[in-house]
Amino acid sequence: MVEGVFGRFGSIEELNSIPKGDMPGDKININNSHLTRAKVIIPVLLNMLNPIIDNHPHNRAVISVCGGSGTGKSEIASLLSFYLNQTGTGSYTLSGDNYPHRIPEYNDAERLRIFRQSGIRGLIGHGQYSREKAEILNSLQSSNEDADPKHIRNYPWLELYQSEGRRGLRHYLGTPGEINFAELNSIISQFKNGSEKIFLKRMGRKPEELWYEEVDFKDIKVMVIEWTHGNSYYLKGVDIPVLLSSTPQETLEFRKKRNRDTGTDSPFTEMVLNIEQELLTAQAPQAKIIVSLSGEIISYKDYINTVVLGGL
Repeated sequence: MVEGVFGRFGSIEELNSIPKGDMPGDKININNSHLTRAKVIIPVLLNMLNPIIDNHPHNRAVISVCGGSGTGKSEIASLLSFYLNQTGTGSYTLSGDNYPHRIPEYNDAERLRIFRQSGIRGLIGHGQYSREKAEILNSLQSSNEDADPKHIRNYPWLELYQSEGRRGLRHYLGTPGEINFAELNSIISQFKNGSEKIFLKRMGRKPEELWYEEVDFKDIKVMVIEWTHGNSYYLKGVDIPVLLSSTPQETLEFRKKRNRDTGTDSPFTEMVLNIEQELLTAQAPQAKIIVSLSGEIISYKDYINTVVLGGL
């Protein structure tokens, strides 16, 4: 059945014509790796999904596809949703990236502000702040090098600044301070309570690119949420979290290939990705399905060995 649904496409290029998620301007390019992993996920997913739908009062279920940036969440979620639609189980793909409090540019600025403010407060709290260090910091910040650990050998006190900045970031990234989990939880609740029409947020990359669209869920049984934080403890009502495994190094390489943002390979971006990976690893026990980059269903133990210990 899985091969039959996807087999009608003669090429990957044709497969890229399937409906995608609802993030405005998101560039999605399905490749063989995405297709391989989707085909592996589908049989396992269906065994879990069908009883949930059958036993739900409105015959509905929520899946999330989560993982590090660039791991193929959008593509694999689109493939899963397409398969469900083609086999008679109505599905809708929702992008969690529509629900931060700030557009990407402003959120990046807020992340940097929190890092720098937390770092300076840490220096002050430990009696390590001075006018001389403030001038050095200003120079490093102006060139966006204050998160680069290579400068620690010249300025040993910078290790404390970066450590305290990282601590501040941990209290922001993936939390309700950064993301409107309450709105997403309300959408999931409406869906599961049988709402036939729900207003969903659309957010672009400019302040004026913000609007809502009313989506018809009358014939939809499955909501597929594609999102880095789709396995978060703050997100309520997800029945089957699917985790796409990757290391921070692989995630960074994915982002470079996609050229998604400027400064992709900066030390600060690498710090953010490492913290996001820490969150994914901490939340991994909740995942019902974990799939490796090579396209194998793996256990939580194997996931930890791959991501944390560096290999099986």
